[in-house]
Amino acid sequence: MTNALLEPEIVRARGLGKSYGALAAVKGIDFEIRQGEIFGLIGPDGAGKTTTFHIMGGVLEKNSGEIAVLGGSPRNMRLSIGYLTQQFSLYLDLSLIENLRYVAGLRDVTGRLFEERAARYLKLMDLDRFPNRLAGQLSGGMKQKLALCCALVGDPKLLLLDEPTTGVDPVSRREFWDLLSRVCSEGVTVAVATPYLDEAERCGRLILMHEGRILEEGSPAGLKERLGMHRLEVRSGKLHEMEKVLIEAQSLQAKSNGAERVLFDVQTFGDRLDVLVPDLEQGRALVRQLSQKAGLSEPLLSEQEPTLENVFVARLKHDLPEEEQKPFPFVAVNRELSETNSPGLGNSAKYGAIEASAVSKRFGNFQAVRSVSLRVEYGEIYGLLGANGAGKTTTIKILCGLIKPSGGSMALCGQVSDLRQESLRQKLGYMSQKFTLYDDLTIRENLEFYCGVYCVPEALRKERIAWVLRSSELTGQEGLLAGKLPGGWKQRLSFGAAVLHQPQVLFLDEPTSGVDPLARREMWKLIRDFSRQGTAILVTTHFLEEAENCNNLGFMVAGELVAEGSPSRIKEEQPGTLYELVCDDLQGAYARLKGQLEDWRTSMFADCLHVVLDDGASELPAVLSALSAEGVKIRSHRQVPFSLEDCFISIVQRAQRAHFDIAAKPQPPQSGGQK
Repeated sequence: MTNALLEPEIVRARGLGKSYGALAAVKGIDFEIRQGEIFGLIGPDGAGKTTTFHIMGGVLEKNSGEIAVLGGSPRNMRLSIGYLTQQFSLYLDLSLIENLRYVAGLRDVTGRLFEERAARYLKLMDLDRFPNRLAGQLSGGMKQKLALCCALVGDPKLLLLDEPTTGVDPVSRREFWDLLSRVCSEGVTVAVATPYLDEAERCGRLILMHEGRILEEGSPAGLKERLGMHRLEVRSGKLHEMEKVLIEAQSLQAKSNGAERVLFDVQTFGDRLDVLVPDLEQGRALVRQLSQKAGLSEPLLSEQEPTLENVFVARLKHDLPEEEQKPFPFVAVNRELSETNSPGLGNSAKYGAIEASAVSKRFGNFQAVRSVSLRVEYGEIYGLLGANGAGKTTTIKILCGLIKPSGGSMALCGQVSDLRQESLRQKLGYMSQKFTLYDDLTIRENLEFYCGVYCVPEALRKERIAWVLRSSELTGQEGLLAGKLPGGWKQRLSFGAAVLHQPQVLFLDEPTSGVDPLARREMWKLIRDFSRQGTAILVTTHFLEEAENCNNLGFMVAGELVAEGSPSRIKEEQPGTLYELVCDDLQGAYARLKGQLEDWRTSMFADCLHVVLDDGASELPAVLSALSAEGVKIRSHRQVPFSLEDCFISIVQRAQRAHFDIAAKPQPPQSGGQK
């Protein structure tokens, strides 16, 4: 891959500033974007990322400093800039080809040139099968691919993407990023803002923004190295007790002036703790010592590479004061679980909080859900994962009693019949994918309305509304119309409204979509607080790093539940081996492997390739030999652990191949480069 630092500058900013009245959104930042690179902007909500994009795209004028795009002012270079905004910029009542033709007309791309580009990009995005389908009938992932086609049809030199994959499932996200790699190899320079830090790993260089300033800049590997920390994964039979011991020790070290900090950060996941330590051996020793002192069994410790989220959180925590979050005002709940057995649900002594046995749902001739069986206990966080169209939302609607199944049986809060009665509904909380509060009511009016709907006792309403405002960082803003809030704040407010009544069972359908990593981490702390008070939680998410917060996971494909287990178990039982390859001709190697292996087995990450092989010992030498025969110089290769996203892609693709009986592509190449 070409070294971007040696390439000409496509964007150059010096002292760039932008204010809206008294609000300084961007505060004198310096950065460059080089030709042919994928450049990333990360940061919390309100950091100034979108304002920076608007200035680069010629949509807004700067107030101070200098910026040059392609050697001129952004406004004068707009015809050479493609811009995909956060909101869909498509006309939903126009077809794919009509959307493309409209944008091409604005870019003065007509006649044969338009026909050639439209055919090329629709084929590249795998949308050429239905050019006359209405854009409104596409899935989220397909809409983003079409929006990318529209951004590319003008043959831009610079492509700006502002959170392009928010709400898009992991399979479509990976396909989208693979497309960006191909586009980049053809000479287009890409700048992308993303709240997904696993996506940011694919960028060549990154800047971390906060409150209009740049805090960090560098490659993903360089940022992690500069962090100067080791990440310890800690597993224990009594994880909650272990967490309390470590967080208490971390807090004491943070407050002691001048004392050496052995524990820098403790983050809780579904079946493990992640502990950042400056010194690995000191960290291991202290974790074991604290565990022994607390009377806990010996913890299982393993070292892993720090993540970009570690960098993000550590840097922002350095700049932000640690605020003590007041807990939700819980009240004791007396749950009476049904002891009655039902032949349809087996012979268990008790029902789980959510329980389904062979549940199915058919809409006409379409089988949306196929014989799904699962059980979620009180106090458990269960993640239901799947690509768009896998049947997750239909399954959730069945499990919470919104629609009746076509077959099978289920129990909810110990109840097996009349799942729509009012007394049962009062025990449930539900947060849907879309913002369900009233746009034309103020924040306070919405919360008061939901208190009434959920019959929150008058004595608790004031305290709980105050808690929602604090946890959503909206204290003092309660008079604002809910519809005027940014997406991230809407999600936090929606979560608060869904738990005002302290539900016994909580359904969360993509609760953190569009929420920045710091706010997402805080929201998961709140979710864990409810689970520890006994609430059963079923959650869907397209963000696989956050799925690590779940105690157990279920993977759905084509309406079926094809895999279940804890995050660690899912990764341990993953078949095959994942390899990282670093080579001088990354695009050539990528194209070669895409042609020889099944598509999903090869993906590009910044300056390396990730390749999944079923039998690494026998297949890797053949892969390396074939690449060498094509003139690709392999600089290094190593085995790396599967992430949950890797597992998701593998499970979904293998299950789809089995379900639809899709023939696999040819096996890995043989030595000598024979196809």
